[in-house]
Amino acid sequence: MGSVDVFTPVLMGIMLGGLYALIALGLSLVFGVMRLINLAHGDLVILSSYISYAIFTYLAVDPILGLVITIPFMLLLGFLIQKYILGRGFAISSETPLIIAFGISLVLQNLNQILWTPLSRGLNTSYSHMSFFIGERQFPVSYLLAFLAGIVVMVGLRAFLTRTYMGRAITAASQDKRAAQLMGINTNRIYGYAFAIAMGAAAVAGVFLGMTFPFTPTSGISFLTIAFGTVVIGGLGSMLGTFLAGIILGLSQTLGGYLFGSASQMLIVYVLVLAILAIRPHGLLGR
Repeated sequence: MGSVDVFTPVLMGIMLGGLYALIALGLSLVFGVMRLINLAHGDLVILSSYISYAIFTYLAVDPILGLVITIPFMLLLGFLIQKYILGRGFAISSETPLIIAFGISLVLQNLNQILWTPLSRGLNTSYSHMSFFIGERQFPVSYLLAFLAGIVVMVGLRAFLTRTYMGRAITAASQDKRAAQLMGINTNRIYGYAFAIAMGAAAVAGVFLGMTFPFTPTSGISFLTIAFGTVVIGGLGSMLGTFLAGIILGLSQTLGGYLFGSASQMLIVYVLVLAILAIRPHGLLGR
């Protein structure tokens, strides 16, 4: 194996990492603000993939343009889930929302299976199967688009959290809920906004996931695992850390497959997660 050959898995890993980060950003926001591991996150991302599939198939609207429908729908769904389901769970105990999120996950999986059957689907646009070239090497355009979308969402979320009143209120609630309440911040409403924004990010992730990989009603489980590993490595609630962690996971997967074979890809990813946690329990950029 020549050193030149490493270029392809490295670039593929970086672009794949952008998609992983995109999927994980919403989970990171909820984790950082509400201290909730949203077990339904993967299935909510897949739900947005199916919504995009329906818009693309039945309305003949490009999935990226269809985000003008998908994002508001997921924003509203996220706010309603937090206000009427998870919010009431928090009033009972800190463990109840975790169980509720698991229940939402099961409901979404079965609902998607009823509506769309267990068959694999994909967002097969005119450009999703196109390639671009660097020298003689060929790379899928869908990976590049997912990477760019990850950068846009990460930068957008960071700007929102640092430069807007609502963003600073969300950050304050994540750092000290009691102090935020004493400053006049309605933390229950802030939690609703944070969950809604996380679902908006999930809507974008669902589109680019669907253009990159085929998906089924149960695909959310595997992508939740990857997203959780990304959030853990990146650090609690850190948008930049989540993006960097996504690239690390993407690189470890593609380079692991290149060096040790495709069967070792995910094993190397999980070993890497454990190793980083052993060295830095709070993640790369965790507070």
